[in-house]
This record gives sequence, structure tokens and C-alpha cells, in this order.
Amino acid sequence: MSFETPLPPYNASDPHATFLNASCLDFLLIELVPMAYRLASELTESDQRPDEEERNDVAYRKLETLGYRVGQGLAERFSRDRPRFTDALDVIKFLCKDMWTLVFRKQIDNLKTNHRGVYVLTDNLFQPFRRMSTEAGGPAVARARPFLWFPCGLIRGALASLNINATVHAETLELPGATFQIKTIPAKP
Repeated sequence: MSFETPLPPYNASDPHATFLNASCLDFLLIELVPMAYRLASELTESDQRPDEEERNDVAYRKLETLGYRVGQGLAERFSRDRPRFTDALDVIKFLCKDMWTLVFRKQIDNLKTNHRGVYVLTDNLFQPFRRMSTEAGGPAVARARPFLWFPCGLIRGALASLNINATVHAETLELPGATFQIKTIPAKP
């Protein structure tokens, strides 16, 4: 059990504010991927022989959609007491500093942009990967990839809540690091 004090940003004056133990969130994030695969297996059982690609696709959609909804809720709740963001870079900075701290208890390690709508966020010690037992080489990286789908949805949902339409792709080349690439989609006039 953790007795950590809540990290900012939180609204101490909010009488309905509730806090979640960090260990509970870690366990939830660990269990989301197996749950998504169980649901995917149940949904594809109607087929004679569900292939692995179809099962992965269903699990990806479940995890990304769940992350999207969580990201929307977090962004709505924790950005309401802030002044309006002036541009996309301010929104991305909010995501890297404040939202990432709320969910993963640390800020993003590196943010790069080409100033044309592409942002690369690097987390060298990605929280869900820190406790993952690994072996050197590709199998561990391949098994870790589904654990990036929920955070991709979380980022996309937070951005959508703050009026930025984007696609998010994640990859890990070496554990426990993770890289998220955000490509904003310009609004149609």
C-alpha cells in the first residue's frame, strides 16, 4: 500500500476530488491487456479459426477506445481550472508535464517537434514497463507492444478533448523506454 501524497495538478478545493493509490493503477494497467485479449477471443470465437491478426486488431481497438475515453475524462477534469490553450504546442506541453505526471508519476523525458504538426514524446522509463520482466532481444519488445495501445488512446482522447484531432503511434525499441509519435490532423475549413 502506498501513502504517497497526491502530486499536482489537483484541485484541493474540489470537494468531490478522489485519489487513487498508485499501485492500484499499476495493477489495472497490467491487467488491461490480458482482459482485452480474452474479450477478443470471445468475440472471434464465432469464426471457425480466428487468426492472430484479427485477435490483435480487436484487442487494439478495445484498448485504444478505453484509453481514448479515459484521456477525454482526465483532460476535461484537469484542464478546466487553467487558462485556455493558445496553440497545439501548449496542449502537448500540458500533456507531457501535467497529464503524464498524473497517470505515470513522472514527466515525459523528451519532446521534439518539427513545428508542422508532428510531435515525438519519449519516455525513457515508461511506468508500465519498469516492472516488466524482460529478456534481451526482440521477444520482450514484441510482447510489450500491446501495453502501448492504452496510452496511445489516452493521448488521443486527451488531445481530442482539447480540440486537437490527431493520430498517435507508439513503439518501443528497448525496454523500459517508449516513444509516442503524434501527428495532428488539420481541421477542414
